[in-house]
Amino acid sequence: MAHGRADERVGAAGGGLGPVGELERVGAIDLLRGVAILGILPMNVPHVAHSTAKFFNPALLGPLEGLDRALWSIGHLFFDMKMMAVFSMLFGAGLVLMDERAGARGRSVAGLMYRRLAWLALIGLAHAYLLWYGDILLSYALCGMTVFPLRRLPAKWLAVIGAAVLTPGVLLSIAQGFMFQWLRDTGHEAWAEVQGIRQPTPEMIAEQRAASTGSYADWLAHNATTAVFMQTLLFFTWTLWRAGGLMLIGMALFKWGVLSAQRSVRFYALMGVIGYGVGLPLVWWGAARSEAHGFNVVDLFKSDWHFNYAGSVGVALGHIAVVMLVWRSGALRTVVAMLASAGRMALTNYLMQSMIFCLVFLGWGFGLWGRVDRAGQWGMVFAVWALQLALSVWWLRRFRFGPAEWAWRSLTYWRVQPMRRGASASGGL
Repeated sequence: MAHGRADERVGAAGGGLGPVGELERVGAIDLLRGVAILGILPMNVPHVAHSTAKFFNPALLGPLEGLDRALWSIGHLFFDMKMMAVFSMLFGAGLVLMDERAGARGRSVAGLMYRRLAWLALIGLAHAYLLWYGDILLSYALCGMTVFPLRRLPAKWLAVIGAAVLTPGVLLSIAQGFMFQWLRDTGHEAWAEVQGIRQPTPEMIAEQRAASTGSYADWLAHNATTAVFMQTLLFFTWTLWRAGGLMLIGMALFKWGVLSAQRSVRFYALMGVIGYGVGLPLVWWGAARSEAHGFNVVDLFKSDWHFNYAGSVGVALGHIAVVMLVWRSGALRTVVAMLASAGRMALTNYLMQSMIFCLVFLGWGFGLWGRVDRAGQWGMVFAVWALQLALSVWWLRRFRFGPAEWAWRSLTYWRVQPMRRGASASGGL
């Protein structure tokens, strides 16, 4: 989950650095982050609820039809990769914002930023190995450290470099696809394991079921294997390029005033039309190709996935445009306030989502792994959305930060931050 928060300021006393005050927040960014933190949930739940092969092959349990097809289509068109794209852009924007606020007082933020990202990486490691392998915090911390030195480049160069950085993720995936094709065509023994990505054998399913419905120790052992894969091979072949490139694009968008609702209504309307007009057809066409190819792993890696890889950026920009238009219009004030509250507690809500669904689906909780269909999973998503919206509003009426945000800030600034409203925050490092 990206944070990219508008959450740092130059302290009033002595020019020190400290957490952002209430009046210094960028409300449009809080709103956008709130939309994204809720929007990432429909894509994460299936990874905990059933075999990970269902992500690669949504027809794993039978043909896509009726309500199941409709729900999968909605998730794929509007959520899959799109919310990660928004989070990544916001993370990049946060790097620039924190640097600009420190620079306005003649202070350097580099040391603080790298300490902040180092703590985020440690939180991500704990999340990945103690709870769920699908953690994104460690990857975001590492990507943030990588792109941070470029933060002061002109916006146009950040956008160009960001687009270029996205490219290796596609090329490496294509190379994997050709390698998988060679394994298949030559009858290599490794092909059975590769094929298990989309069509696991009964033995593979039984192994995952045993780990997912067994004890906490069983889950930790199974979970660690996948976490290592995601933080090594997957990171260097995909996540680094995808998240890093989008962070750079987010830096450019922030400098252009796009993410803080500073552009005109006409600009956002045109941005939405172009983003959705280009992105949605690409995503749809890739999905149609994938289904026509039977969600074959060779075709997925060689070509079919890349329609969503590119199209998701357009759809994400469309989402951003809609959120900015809503913010500028002043409409839906109650809903906007609730979403902005969820965005201010994005780290807490992200970790809470993992805790809730691990508790629901895994054996050390209610053990519902493999027993809830797509419609049931969406029902749970709506329930958690309602819970987190209500809880975020309730909490922030009483406290300055979410619990995870408070811990992260206290570690970053080497000083326990006051939690209750009305208490004065430390301005020191």
